[in-house]
Amino acid sequence: MNAEDQHLSTSLYQKFPIKIDRGKGVRVWDTSGKEYIDCMGGYGVALVGHCNPRVVEAIKNQAEKLIVCHMSFYNDARENFIRRIAAIAPRGLSKIFFSNSGAEAVEAALKFSRRFTGKPGIISMSGGYHGKTFGALSATYNEKYRKPFMPLLDNVKFLPYTTTRIDDSINDNVGAVIVEPIQGETGIILPPDGLLQNMREVCTRRGIVLIFDEIQSGLGRTGKMWAGENWKITPDVMCLAKGLAGGVPIGLTLTRPEIVEALRVGEHSSTFGGNPLACAAGTATIDSLNNDNLVENATEVGSYFKAGLLKLKEKHRIVRDVRGLGMMLALELRFDVRNLLLDGMRHGLLMLYSGKNILRLLPPLVMDKETISEALEIMDELISEEEKRRVV
Repeated sequence: MNAEDQHLSTSLYQKFPIKIDRGKGVRVWDTSGKEYIDCMGGYGVALVGHCNPRVVEAIKNQAEKLIVCHMSFYNDARENFIRRIAAIAPRGLSKIFFSNSGAEAVEAALKFSRRFTGKPGIISMSGGYHGKTFGALSATYNEKYRKPFMPLLDNVKFLPYTTTRIDDSINDNVGAVIVEPIQGETGIILPPDGLLQNMREVCTRRGIVLIFDEIQSGLGRTGKMWAGENWKITPDVMCLAKGLAGGVPIGLTLTRPEIVEALRVGEHSSTFGGNPLACAAGTATIDSLNNDNLVENATEVGSYFKAGLLKLKEKHRIVRDVRGLGMMLALELRFDVRNLLLDGMRHGLLMLYSGKNILRLLPPLVMDKETISEALEIMDELISEEEKRRVV
């Protein structure tokens, strides 16, 4: 028996029959040497590619110098990273809180918002996903995640993601609105025209904190540095994580100064937050995004990928929809995709799922057209075989 199966809480994860041994760029290899095109990207974490040379070098150098440095001390690696983030952050979000994951970044955002407004009410969206810790889970829509742990936070209300007006649903008890500019976990769902604009207008007028969860959609994933830029909207608080440090755990909560400054010393902190190793990796990641033209590549190559997926939709009746921006894409089918995922692995292609019938694609931004063409050929073959089995 594999030691992971024997000792880990494997029932908490969907396990696939592959032992990944190494990775480089857009490809990974298992312990038998079999090669895979990675369109899963560690759920979007491999943003700048597996073992990105800039990130690897930064980690090596920093590991030989200093790994641990609590936020109560100053540190050069942290300062360098802060300068990089400040240079690309949306205007006005000039204060940064360090943590170690996306869920932690969301927890901080919710706490900061309550402390700033003094109001406990939270508005979230149907289909929204923000993490599995208690606060983040309270703002997460899917009942399968929420129900076993009820009761969660009070005063959380979910609005339909199809709405374009939220004003009538907000009472004087609401202090925060949290939204993914593009919903990831639910299947790469783009907001209806006017939704984000209406949220911004209402939150500004009524003194409510607008939180963007850009954990999956940020850092060039959609072809813009921040997904909110696609609608020209800037939030009051923004949550980041996943690929921000090239694979090293990190979380950030960016805020307008007056929001986080409502807290006193010690009211929120993180032992590992801002550690030099993660900061050095984060600096290298941002340098790769900027200097290796990865945001631009997400636009160009992502458009090529989406066009190829649309051709699959035209060819195959069992493909229901194609959607997304940049390198954040989805292929919705008319049946359960589990067989496709497993068949894809056998053919050397790793893909994600969303629910039962959606293939979610979050490839590294270093992906090129040649590799995408290869992935599309495999997908075409997989769908053709599945279609033969299902369509009489």
